[in-house]
Amino acid sequence: MQPPPWYKPEHISVQKPELFGDVETLDEFDGPQCFAIPGNHDWFDGLDTFMRYICHRSWLGGWFLPQQKSYFALQLPHGWWIFGLDQALHGDIDIFQFKYFTDIIKEKVGEGDSVIVVTHEPNWLLDWYWSSSTGRNVAHLIKDHLKGRCRLRLAGDLHNYMRHSLASGIGKEVEHLVVNGSGGAFLHPTHVFAGFKEYEGGVYERKNAYPSIKESQAIALGNILKFRKKNWRFDVIGGVVYFILVFSMFPQCELDKFLEDNTLMGYMWEFGAAMGRAFLDMLEHSYVSVAGALILAVLSCSFVPVKVSRSKRIVIGLLHFGAHLTSAIAFMLLLEIGLQTCVHHKLLGTSGYHSLYSFYHTKEGEHFPDPTGLRARIEYWTMGFYPACIKYLMAAFDVPEVMAVTRANICKSGMGSLPRGFLLAYYTSVFLYYWVFSTPVVSLVFGSYLYACINWFHLHFDEAFSSLRIANYKSFSRFHISPTGDLHVYTLAIDKVPKEWTLDTDWEAEQEKAQNEGLPSHKLKCPSQWTPVGGKKERFSNVHIIDDFVISKCRSSNSTNGVIAAEDLDGNLKNGFEQDDPVVAALEDLKDRTPIVKEANSGSSSGLHSLAIYPPVQCSHWKRSKSIGARTDKDEGSSVNSGLTSSNQPDNGGSESSSSSG
Repeated sequence: MQPPPWYKPEHISVQKPELFGDVETLDEFDGPQCFAIPGNHDWFDGLDTFMRYICHRSWLGGWFLPQQKSYFALQLPHGWWIFGLDQALHGDIDIFQFKYFTDIIKEKVGEGDSVIVVTHEPNWLLDWYWSSSTGRNVAHLIKDHLKGRCRLRLAGDLHNYMRHSLASGIGKEVEHLVVNGSGGAFLHPTHVFAGFKEYEGGVYERKNAYPSIKESQAIALGNILKFRKKNWRFDVIGGVVYFILVFSMFPQCELDKFLEDNTLMGYMWEFGAAMGRAFLDMLEHSYVSVAGALILAVLSCSFVPVKVSRSKRIVIGLLHFGAHLTSAIAFMLLLEIGLQTCVHHKLLGTSGYHSLYSFYHTKEGEHFPDPTGLRARIEYWTMGFYPACIKYLMAAFDVPEVMAVTRANICKSGMGSLPRGFLLAYYTSVFLYYWVFSTPVVSLVFGSYLYACINWFHLHFDEAFSSLRIANYKSFSRFHISPTGDLHVYTLAIDKVPKEWTLDTDWEAEQEKAQNEGLPSHKLKCPSQWTPVGGKKERFSNVHIIDDFVISKCRSSNSTNGVIAAEDLDGNLKNGFEQDDPVVAALEDLKDRTPIVKEANSGSSSGLHSLAIYPPVQCSHWKRSKSIGARTDKDEGSSVNSGLTSSNQPDNGGSESSSSSG
């Protein structure tokens, strides 16, 4: 959505909220409002950018920004609250935030109220994964101050969707733990967190994961098949590292046994013996290769996450290093065997360094005779530079011959018998061929290492999926508070994200009307100016609901802990919602169409234009307070999008919100 036409992006908001026109209070403002909490990336510059564009501005696109600090408390209808916490870079809140929220709990939050706590990191999953304990102030706030009134915890950071619901406990635990960071740049796996079950004394059951556990495991296979395609620049460094490991092993002069008749097992045995001799030769004579090998071994062990013990890290790291070293030596031997075979069959090493020039010189005299002696005069006038230049240029392009001749001379007379220039030319030629042939193996070995770690040991969940650069599997959650006070949660997703976008002609057609009538962007049917290339007319045709559940207003003491199952949702809608509720009608219609849409469009790249599934005209009413953004007890709602919370009022007597964190 676009900001109002009179808004200047360089304007700094000194006194918030900066109301305009005839609007005197936030109660009278009829547009969407946005609240945000910072993530770890926002703190990389000391929160400077976040403060500049969120707390010191009045508009974020078409969303109004009343927020002044990096944390907030919002009072919603029917006793619901949202606490937005700023965990900074240490995964916890400071003493000032703690006092801020405890004061609100004492003075504002009723005994029968329910609170949604929004944080950046899902410490319940990360603490379980890393066997650590973070966010002690947050845990203390929830356990000892909210005392069972925290019904839902919502977080991002992990770029996937997971919901765990309380299965058993003493009745004061958080009922639902939801991670929805699917707006992140790349996808995170879900199967590495499949074993999570306990948190703060409660036993939890995994209700949903997107992508599913099996899908997540299958996606990890891409590290073997697609790592090089996605990370081809990795080969540049990998080929150089491999050459450093083996350059002292060139040339291998004792390879005559590979030219003798032998069985397959005999060749394999001889190949292994040759690799062993080359490795021992490296240890005895090459300081550079040994130093490179030691550095690579240390880096391989250090690269293993600290999730496992030190002994396991050393074992896994050495196995990873051993795979690289073995591959490097194997390709060195294959290159040497290839050269030895060509020399044996007199395909190389027969005419010296300038065999290509000799061939050219012969054909030149045969096909281009020089009866006037012009070439001889040019050679005389250039003092021999003319033929020498052609000779050495051709030698540079005759790399295999240079390698074969120099290799034969080294094997016959040793390294000391050749000038340094010849040795430099030899190793340069060897590097060019070795680098080209070894780079695919570097990516294959490293990708296989990531696959084994992520699927067998559940390590490297960040590296193994960020390397695949998967932009698909996006989702966000919408929340709706019914007139009866129940919180309905829908999570909508799109499996495949469009890669190409174009200007929406419907948006262009509305702009003239918007300018003439002075309509803000949130009242337009097409608030976004972009649409996917090849997208369908139905704007959310590929969107489907992956999870939906209801949290009752009053916490129940039974096994469901106040949660209404998805299969009972229809009955709850009839009892709790108005029959003509447009928001619920749109969501239910989308849920009914989901199986058909997924099957029909599983291979489509068309995506989502906008999720304007609520009425285009929205309004919100907030009362300003010294400590909180307090809402009047009306049936409006709030919304959170990409870690941003914004308030909207569907014209249906209920309240609505949406959330997705990156």
